[in-house]
Amino acid sequence: MTGMLAFIALLVSMGLAVAAPIDSADIHVIDGDTIRVHHQKPDVRLVGFNAPETRRAACDAEGELGAKATRRLRELVRANDLDFEFVPCACPPGTEGTQACNYGRRCGTLKAHGRDVGAILIDEGLAVPSICGRTQCPRTPRRWC
Repeated sequence: MTGMLAFIALLVSMGLAVAAPIDSADIHVIDGDTIRVHHQKPDVRLVGFNAPETRRAACDAEGELGAKATRRLRELVRANDLDFEFVPCACPPGTEGTQACNYGRRCGTLKAHGRDVGAILIDEGLAVPSICGRTQCPRTPRRWC
């Protein structure tokens, strides 16, 4: 883990949220709502929205829209002017970092030009809002099939 990433992880573990500028070269887009930060696993599930699946799409329309959401997120990341923040995941206590919590992924937010990328994808019809509670998230709506 890089020094800055380790420092941010430490602050998050202490309950302190810290948004920090990040270079686009340090973000790898996995799909429309999952990224890899500083080329380090675990991957990061972006919170507040849900993009259509790409690999496990329930229908062709979902797969196509998932590919569009992924391409759009890559465009937003390439444009730079990014801020990233690790946030606590909405999982049962003691499960964060395990398969039982977001398939082992961390959670975070990403802003492009000061605007949450999830809000951008939602406005463009490429994602839907998904607001989680403290310990669980709502079922994912399949509005795209």
